[in-house]
Amino acid sequence: MLRYTLRRLALLPFLLLLFSVIIFIIIQAPPGDFLSSYIAQLAQTGSSVSQEQAEALRQQYGLNRSFVEQYFLWLGNVLQGDLGISMEYRQPVAELIAVRLPPTLALAVFALIFTWALAVPLGIIGAVRQHTWIDYVFTIFSYVGVATPNFLIALVLMWFFFANFGVNMSGLNSPEFADAPWDAARTLDFLARLLIPMAILGLDGTARLARIMRANLLDELNKPYVEAARTRGLSEWRIIMKYPVRMALSPLISTLGWYLPQLFSGSLILATVMNLPNIGPLLLRSLTNQDMFLAGSILLVYSLLTIIGTLISDILLAWVDPRIQLDRAS
Repeated sequence: MLRYTLRRLALLPFLLLLFSVIIFIIIQAPPGDFLSSYIAQLAQTGSSVSQEQAEALRQQYGLNRSFVEQYFLWLGNVLQGDLGISMEYRQPVAELIAVRLPPTLALAVFALIFTWALAVPLGIIGAVRQHTWIDYVFTIFSYVGVATPNFLIALVLMWFFFANFGVNMSGLNSPEFADAPWDAARTLDFLARLLIPMAILGLDGTARLARIMRANLLDELNKPYVEAARTRGLSEWRIIMKYPVRMALSPLISTLGWYLPQLFSGSLILATVMNLPNIGPLLLRSLTNQDMFLAGSILLVYSLLTIIGTLISDILLAWVDPRIQLDRAS
């Protein structure tokens, strides 16, 4: 296991290098660049940029160089820890990401914990109590959770809290804590306001993973080794929790590699509706305005999360199912 983990960590720089090439090609694919869009926006408002100013900006951001030169200039700066300057915000990219990354990580991690804490027990109960009223309630919950868009639930809850309690649920801090230093009171306020977007974001994943858990467990319960365990006189819940549940968890664990970055990208519309200060709207704006340094850095963070999530899922799979030998498979 240790050898496998170290080998995967050694591959991390090469995978990030490959992803950096793909990311740079994607963000450079649309015609034009940030400066062209910026000049067009100024023209719509009646302003203009002189030719000398435009050339100076192109030289400042390296837009007058070839595609290959721009990539290696960006990559060289990234390797030195310099993510560049955002063309739109005129601020270091590292500072923009550093402000929004902690609340984004907090929302994603809490939503992941919420999803698994509900999905696994619901899936187990739905499989064990198949064709009972509990199973039917669970099925209805799954359909509602999958079919209802996150932003619609957010709008309904925001209206409910404001209409009944006069509480504005947008943002992750109450107005009185907007500019306050981080202390115990602001942390508690942040965690309290995090509960609603966490539950909304985790509802869809809970419904999907619970259905997968239920189907996998039903398949395991019909296998011969379960019947053999019953003939030995073991209690039903001990049989279910010791063997079938562990086997049924394997497909769920294998989804961690893509589920973690999906929480980041999936919260985009929710963050826009609830005015959450996370990284999703920042990525959308950078892609729309062709802010290549900002967009490339955020996508590189997403790629890193995907690689780390896949590694974690592989290690957890080997721990849950001893039949998986990672060192031999690699």
